[in-house]
Amino acid sequence: MTKTKHDSDVAFIRALAELLRENDLTELQVKREYGEDDSLNVRVSRQIIQQAAAPIAVAAPAAAPTQAAAAPAPTAAATDPAEDPGAVTSPMVGTVYMQAEPGAPSFIKVGQQVSEGDTLLIVEAMKTMNHIPSPRAGTVKRILVDDGAAVEFGAPLVILE
Repeated sequence: MTKTKHDSDVAFIRALAELLRENDLTELQVKREYGEDDSLNVRVSRQIIQQAAAPIAVAAPAAAPTQAAAAPAPTAAATDPAEDPGAVTSPMVGTVYMQAEPGAPSFIKVGQQVSEGDTLLIVEAMKTMNHIPSPRAGTVKRILVDDGAAVEFGAPLVILE
């Protein structure tokens, strides 16, 4: 492997790590083709620790417990869209597309009525466009992702009412 290719590979891997961090992903895998018999397979992953919030609340100043006692009033659904009973979650890691092709109308809009099986959006995974169907009939209450955004498995996409 030449020094130039090595330097570009290191820059490529750093860019992937930055993409992982910026989009709050836990894993990313890419194959880079240089030629017929020359390629680079890269898998970048990280571990996210979810328990960091609890120790911070314990170490807060004396005025914080009063504020913390008032904070639990919102329901879990209000603070975490994934806990909402109407949440439709991503069945895979990929990129979200809100329409079938660029310039086409979006599959859904807030306030729109959908039937069971209607396409809500597309998640592209490994160059495959996966239509995400509505699991039930209802009204689109919230759209939680942007067109072109990266999503992880289980990430909330849409809230149906």
